[in-house]
Amino acid sequence: MLSRTVRRSLIDTRITFSALPPTFLLPNRARYINSTPQHVESPPASFNSSTLPTAASPASTSSPPRVLTKRSVPEPPAPITTPIALSESVKELLPLLATQPSHYVSAHIHGKPYLVTVGDMLRLPFHMPGVVPGDVLRLNRASSLGSRDYTLKGTPYVDERLFECRARVMGTEAEPMRTKEKTKRRNRKIKIVKSKLKFTILRISELKLNTIEELEQ
Repeated sequence: MLSRTVRRSLIDTRITFSALPPTFLLPNRARYINSTPQHVESPPASFNSSTLPTAASPASTSSPPRVLTKRSVPEPPAPITTPIALSESVKELLPLLATQPSHYVSAHIHGKPYLVTVGDMLRLPFHMPGVVPGDVLRLNRASSLGSRDYTLKGTPYVDERLFECRARVMGTEAEPMRTKEKTKRRNRKIKIVKSKLKFTILRISELKLNTIEELEQ
């Protein structure tokens, strides 16, 4: 068995090189033979290289400098042109309400009522945007207006032409810094969240009730 295998191997070595395929059919040779040269055309004589887009310089791509502008004051709302409709009871009791020594109003700011009178300091539970200390705000949304003996309630709000309530912005206050640690189960990482809220402070500077004569003008 061993001698037969050796004999077969000797016969295979006697194969001449003519039985092998030509070298140009081998993979390495065929790669160079079948490759076609690239044809690159030269640019025409009328071509101008200055017309090609160039990369923008860093100075041109930089944003323009910011220009500080003055704070724009919002325009007052348009006056109400429709005549006010008052019932007989309101016409009768409104002068009595105006003669009372002190008044209160349940003013609504962003949908929340605040029961205030002249001289009260009102701390809003949020930071009102667009105002600075010294601005005067008119609170024209109120659900009730009254004194010690009389109360005028709106449905749902009192007509803003019946009274004038103004508040002055005193400034802002900030609460102490609060920190809270947040963790997750099976996680050793601890996230610390910091929060410091700001609040706007108002002072009620004026609360006036208009008379029937002023409303009819």
